[in-house]
Amino acid sequence: MEGKNETRIESEIQEEFEDEVNPWEVKSSSEKGIDYEKLIVKFGSSEIDNDFLQRFKKVSGTEPHHFLKRGIFFSHRDLTLILDKVERGEKFYLYTGRGPSSDAMHMGHLIPFMFTKWLQDVFDVPLVIQMTDDEKFLWKDLTMEETQHQAIENAKDIIALGFDEKKTFIFANLTFMGQCPDFYQNICRIQKCVTYNQAKGIFGFDESCSIGKIGFPAIQAAPSFSSTFPFIFDGKKDVPCLIPCAIDQDPYFRMTRDVAPRLGFSKPALIHSIFFPALQGAKTKMSASDPNSSIFLSDTADQIKNKINKYAFSGGRTSLAEHKEKGGDCDVDIAYQYLRFFLEDDERLDLLKESYTSGNLMTGELKMELITILQKLVKEHQEKRVTVSNEMVHHFMTPRSLNF
Repeated sequence: MEGKNETRIESEIQEEFEDEVNPWEVKSSSEKGIDYEKLIVKFGSSEIDNDFLQRFKKVSGTEPHHFLKRGIFFSHRDLTLILDKVERGEKFYLYTGRGPSSDAMHMGHLIPFMFTKWLQDVFDVPLVIQMTDDEKFLWKDLTMEETQHQAIENAKDIIALGFDEKKTFIFANLTFMGQCPDFYQNICRIQKCVTYNQAKGIFGFDESCSIGKIGFPAIQAAPSFSSTFPFIFDGKKDVPCLIPCAIDQDPYFRMTRDVAPRLGFSKPALIHSIFFPALQGAKTKMSASDPNSSIFLSDTADQIKNKINKYAFSGGRTSLAEHKEKGGDCDVDIAYQYLRFFLEDDERLDLLKESYTSGNLMTGELKMELITILQKLVKEHQEKRVTVSNEMVHHFMTPRSLNF
């Protein structure tokens, strides 16, 4: 299906698709969340199945990450071509990003960065991380100074995950645009290839949108091309790019992949993650502006415990007797869904699921399992973040050569 024009695939089955997924809005029609099998068909991407995992294991020489084995990263575009290049001893680079709309990131924001770090460690490749402070200025009720500050604060959370400074470059658009002419030149090349009608069809822009919004997709597309970073790749224009991201970001890169051949560039490959649900359930929007919609990296141990106990949507039954008789529903239970992300022990996760669905494990006990894990994870992250100085951030965000 990837042979088709990827920006047109959506309309072919729009009528039968109830979920809404785009870079600015994610709506599920079910308590179980987005139907990702339908989404693969709608977007025209490729499923990550068992055969693919076996090939990944063979090429990488590493057991696939639990995000892959559990279908948290479930879909891709041209990742097989990246594996082909690895087999031939060729290099690629990683590109991911963050839209800084709050001082503190939440657990859902960590997912692509945790996985990207694992990919960087496995394949020993450089990574560029885009902080879209300009996007948040254009879309949110934030001043430019606020978005720039939040980009720095979010960069500290990202650095605290342990990225290698010799292989990682973090850049904020509002600053990097003036530091690197090649960045802006590629943005202009992309903008020249995409008409307003095309942008309107892909992103849903209308006459009320500012021209800044309409032009922004090219800014997110440009880091997909190695020529945007001459100080890293010595001017090479053909270094392949792999982009780990949530699937709501795919429209940006369908546009990018359509434009790439016209500019003489390689199409970026992508690997897509599912969405991290809000505490209140898969049908509820998780927002950085709502402190009770998720667990934030700045939360205390007590806040984590109280949020999960009070707000985490339960798949348990209405009474103890009914729960023991029918068991809990892991498909809608948020404590279990979060454990799929953060409990690495497969056997333990299977045991919890079996106990909960059989009615032997109560909702409170399942929530306590999650509370213990997240309290430990957030505490360790906070301890590492304290060690990230402004000087470290400045170094990561300074254009420079990387190990490549």
